[in-house]
Amino acid sequence: MRMIRIFDTTLRDGEQSPGASMTVDEKIQVARQLAVLKVDIIEAGFAISSPGDFEAIKRIGNEVEGPVVCSLARAREEDIKRAWEALKEAPKKRIHTFHSTSDIHLKYQFRVSREEALKRSAEMVALARGFVEDVEFSPMDATRTDVSYLLEVIEAVIKAGASTVNIPDTVGYTTPAEFGELIRAIKDRIGEIAVISVHCHNDLGLAVANSLTAVLNGAGQVECTVNGIGERAGNCSMEEVVMALKTRKDFFKAATHINTKEIVRTSRLVSKITGIPVQPNKAIVGANAFAHESGIHQDGLLKEKTTYEIMQPEDIGLQSTKLVLGKHSGRHAFKTRLKELGYTLSPEEVESAFERFKRLADQKKDIYDEDIEALVSEATAKTPEVYNLIDLSITSGVSQKPTATVKMKAGKEIFDRMEHGDGPVDATYKAISVITGTRSTLKKFEVRSITGGMDALGEVTVTLEEDDRIVRGNGADTDIIVAAARAYIDALNKLAARKKK
Repeated sequence: MRMIRIFDTTLRDGEQSPGASMTVDEKIQVARQLAVLKVDIIEAGFAISSPGDFEAIKRIGNEVEGPVVCSLARAREEDIKRAWEALKEAPKKRIHTFHSTSDIHLKYQFRVSREEALKRSAEMVALARGFVEDVEFSPMDATRTDVSYLLEVIEAVIKAGASTVNIPDTVGYTTPAEFGELIRAIKDRIGEIAVISVHCHNDLGLAVANSLTAVLNGAGQVECTVNGIGERAGNCSMEEVVMALKTRKDFFKAATHINTKEIVRTSRLVSKITGIPVQPNKAIVGANAFAHESGIHQDGLLKEKTTYEIMQPEDIGLQSTKLVLGKHSGRHAFKTRLKELGYTLSPEEVESAFERFKRLADQKKDIYDEDIEALVSEATAKTPEVYNLIDLSITSGVSQKPTATVKMKAGKEIFDRMEHGDGPVDATYKAISVITGTRSTLKKFEVRSITGGMDALGEVTVTLEEDDRIVRGNGADTDIIVAAARAYIDALNKLAARKKK
């Protein structure tokens, strides 16, 4: 049984999805969960691209234990030195450098010859190898590169010190059959002297299929993202590759170190932080992935689950058990349940989550694990609260204009404001805007139910833009208007925090 390394690039390539940018604190939060998930390598960012990426890589390397922490770097001296500066204090580190090799890229984008590209690639790998022992090289647009030249580049960078060679299908162009042949050709040429990695994009919907075919032909590492987010149509989906290898280990003869029971929690966290929802029919983590409506399917499942389920929901962390806690429950029981759910919080974060739990227990009868996850997410948010919602009352109906009266704290002062709107949310947001004096534009507003039932906890995600800054805010409550107000205020607090920086 071969072990396949999982190289997670959610924080780098995944963040390149339009609108998916994350703050440093949000990246730290995702990285901690990726460590719990037990990914082998975290590509934490592109050190030279921005001060934020540099800080995120440095902090993840220093604060997140377990995975190797990696920075991307172009095949340029300044990029590699910047990556080293970000990584040098990390106990386990990797520099991942790249240069295009396809003729179309060399001619039109880089305007260099094949010889120059090969020479620069080898030189920069050697430079990186002088800083770290673990160096990865990617010949960008490999699947549209002449195979003989690609093999020449691969051999040169391995000789220069690369221990991993990554074969990117940069534009999602290849197909499983031809990609398998390519990986096999590389494997036959280099044998065991370096790990073959693959990085597949999903432009033709083949990223997972191509990655799995690569594993069958000798690849030892798969580069992927949570929920398959990434440039254009996205990247190879981590959860799909991992569960395919686990479910069909008889066929692939390969496994990963992933703790699959953390898949759902990781998926939800990334969706919440990036603001990118998971489509209901998404494999593994979609809302309908384990839902059965057909009478024939339901009959079979009631008789024997394996008739229509090839995976157990529990294998990916889906729990149907209700949390037996209520408004009379104490801190000890609450902390015990947090531990069972896999959370390690500071005393301050536990207290904050517990206070939210008690308020929620007064509002709804049944509390689920998903409710607790939402509470913990709010309690562990690091954004300073410049604005704070104190009270909100709504008047609305068929024959009367919706009105919102908002009471909130801004700095050290308390303000009241009443506004009319096209609906209760519109009226609420107008009142908050007047109180805070914001000039931001609401770009996106999304609502979802965290749990079922008439008293379900609803979650709202908003995206605001102001002066080229884009932030996302989240809010949860049994009252969806209150959740909407909290999400808007959360986003405004993030904008205020960025202004201070």
